[in-house]
Amino acid sequence: MLALERRNLILEELQDKKKVVVGDLSRRFDVSEETIRRDLEKLERDGYATKSYGGAVLNDNVGFDMPLTIRSRKNVEAKQKIASLAADLVHDGDHIMLDASSTDLFIAKAIKNKQKLTVVTNSIEIILELSEVPDWNVISTGGTVKSGYLALLGPAAEESTASYFADKAFISCKALNIEHGIMDSIEAFSTMKRKTIECAQKSYLVVDGTKFGKSAFTRTGPIELVDGIITDTRPDDRWLEYFDSTGTECIYPE
Repeated sequence: MLALERRNLILEELQDKKKVVVGDLSRRFDVSEETIRRDLEKLERDGYATKSYGGAVLNDNVGFDMPLTIRSRKNVEAKQKIASLAADLVHDGDHIMLDASSTDLFIAKAIKNKQKLTVVTNSIEIILELSEVPDWNVISTGGTVKSGYLALLGPAAEESTASYFADKAFISCKALNIEHGIMDSIEAFSTMKRKTIECAQKSYLVVDGTKFGKSAFTRTGPIELVDGIITDTRPDDRWLEYFDSTGTECIYPE
């Protein structure tokens, strides 16, 4: 097993259990405890974990996010529900934008039965997912690859996005907060999401219920920046009243 693969599995266990023990991991992966300690040191340097006596605990710092390979395997059922609702909004011949998020990857999978779509995306994973769909026009924004995210970011990606105008854009976020709005963990992601929203006739925030009421490091903008919210379960009355007051459509499974 490659070290990167082992560290990703350790990350999954950290996210599930919030802590790991060196001895347990050594036996599970059949490697020395020193190897596991080096893995944990690497995860600590990357900001995902904090070493503790005999193991490590998950770093819940809002400035960090899990790699896409980890996030795409979490909350799968919720993301599938969101993707199904988003797919109902996409029509044959549409021009759409998808951001580099695990939820948008599920949307990409859900719309593959549509005809003659044009998709603009800064997600390498989505480009690969859609690369062999016949009669589609899949456009990469270009830009600088963000390590661990398979995302294209930076001025080149933003400039490329600004040269298009889509029928619909679907973006995700790390947190949704009534006071602070749409929030993310990295500034470059927030900047790219704002540009994507500007370049679409209608924009939708695709976000599962676990992100409601949370906060993160950077502010993408107020919730009313988007036309609609697509989520996996009915938000509570306080949120629905807020959406109604801002004129933001909220779409969820009936």
